[in-house]
Amino acid sequence: MSKTLEFWFEFASSYSFLSVMRVEPLAREAGVEVAWRPFLLGPVFLSLGWNDSPFNIYPPKGRYMWRDLARLAEGYGLPFQMPSRFPRSGLLAARVALLGTHEAWMGDFARAVMRANFAEDRDIAEPKVIRAILDGLGLPADALLEAAGSEDNKRALKRQTAKAGELGLFGAPSFITPDGELFWGNDRLEDALAWAVSPPVRTDSAAGR
Repeated sequence: MSKTLEFWFEFASSYSFLSVMRVEPLAREAGVEVAWRPFLLGPVFLSLGWNDSPFNIYPPKGRYMWRDLARLAEGYGLPFQMPSRFPRSGLLAARVALLGTHEAWMGDFARAVMRANFAEDRDIAEPKVIRAILDGLGLPADALLEAAGSEDNKRALKRQTAKAGELGLFGAPSFITPDGELFWGNDRLEDALAWAVSPPVRTDSAAGR
């Protein structure tokens, strides 16, 4: 069984920001390959009865999240600035990312988008922002943006988001190990990698959950 960790993330997600910035070096150190899975949280939240981020629906939860994010980012040595708008649409970024899931530039692109949103307070919903990121990475912005907006690619992202629901995902970031174990949250990234490397032997009771 290959040591591959599926990494389900959303560019609008605050805690996905932390995991996107951390996952590749940690996975490399663990000897695990990252399978990037961009998706959209909006449809997932709607299926749960939420029409907005729970961090907006429940203000105390939101206030805690922003303080927690600042503390964690400082601890990780990551730049952070609370966005002036939350959540921002990650739709265009996700469509571009879907094109890069098997490309060498995927990690660099994801990190650049997250920095733009959560460290530089730039509106990642704006095509000019995504174009500038692609240009900065030396990538063919015109071709990628055209491909990202194609009907085939739009349908592919819808299918990926639907699959997230089918897998039982309810938030981001989420991680799925080769044996199908689900971990949710930035604070479970290291646990997910450890499980992917060496899944514990399950007892009969654990296997029957």
